[in-house]
Amino acid sequence: MSRIIWKGAITFGLVNIPVVVRPASRSQTLDLDLLDVRDMAPVGYQRINKSTGKPVDKEHIVKGYQYAKDEYVLLNDEDFRQANVEATQTVDIVSFVEAESIPPYFFDTPYYLEPDKRGDRGYALLHATMRRTGRAALALVVLRNRQHLAAMLVHDNALVLNTMRFADEVLPISELRLPKASSAKGSGTHAREIEMAAKLVEDMTEDWNPEQYRDTYRDDMMARIEEKIESGKTHQLTQPTEDEEAPRRSAKVIDMVALLRKSLGERGKGDDGKGRRRAKPAEESEAAEETGAEDDRAGASRSRRKTPARHAAAKKAPAKRTTAKRTNATKHAAAKHAPAKSHGKSHAKPHATARKSTGTTRRKAA
Repeated sequence: MSRIIWKGAITFGLVNIPVVVRPASRSQTLDLDLLDVRDMAPVGYQRINKSTGKPVDKEHIVKGYQYAKDEYVLLNDEDFRQANVEATQTVDIVSFVEAESIPPYFFDTPYYLEPDKRGDRGYALLHATMRRTGRAALALVVLRNRQHLAAMLVHDNALVLNTMRFADEVLPISELRLPKASSAKGSGTHAREIEMAAKLVEDMTEDWNPEQYRDTYRDDMMARIEEKIESGKTHQLTQPTEDEEAPRRSAKVIDMVALLRKSLGERGKGDDGKGRRRAKPAEESEAAEETGAEDDRAGASRSRRKTPARHAAAKKAPAKRTTAKRTNATKHAAAKHAPAKSHGKSHAKPHATARKSTGTTRRKAA
């Protein structure tokens, strides 16, 4: 259970509901200490007196407001409390708005509201009313000596108080260079692209499950720290490597439809190991039909290209048979004039004589 950081009450109209505020978030940043590399001694954040240059103990430090040069008014926590007792002890609801109408960039830090003693009935009534009407309560609250605008929201059986940024703390969206929503054609967004993008969004849609997401960067850093501890290299600094920086991907999109189709195809091959769904059967059937049609067209094209070649080969077939007969007759005639073949290396000259004789006979016949 997180600690109580504030006690007070929710007020609207004449209603007063005692509540306590508990943190609804926690920091998971790595807690690192500054060290002197010479002797591994921690290096602390010293509070230095700017006049003497000497450290100042915590009990001697107070808050002050400078109303003139080098002139201060001293203040402590009691001064802040007495400045406006009601403001520091109430979550003062000033209005109710549609919960969905609050832009997300106004939200800052969430807190849980828990009913305090004798606050259960009023807490349950406010919770049920806000759930039924779908409203969020805008309130003013002072936390840690600062007044905040806050939104009170309903989640499950609890009321959640989200501190918000004031309007002057939010940079205006008008300073951004954004495409106009009405100029879809001018920005290159087409109906086909939107249709395929919607299919991809639908394919990637799953139930909200925050437990499946982790701070992988922190996990990797902790694994590296454990590796150094196990290898006994706790006091050694890692030397920079000479690995080349990975090239950045081009931001130029040539064919958005092709990229979306490829994304849908890859997701349709099966589960990606993260619990995401396979492609829908209708999409697989549609893709199979398109592929089959392309194969049929390609097969027909190959058939048209091969048919003339087969006809040409059929016409030339008789000529090949006539040539074969002439060749056989020539071989038969040559066989009559050629002497019997001899075996062995010593009969090389008779072979040469036979070849000369055959050549002479052919010239005479000519």
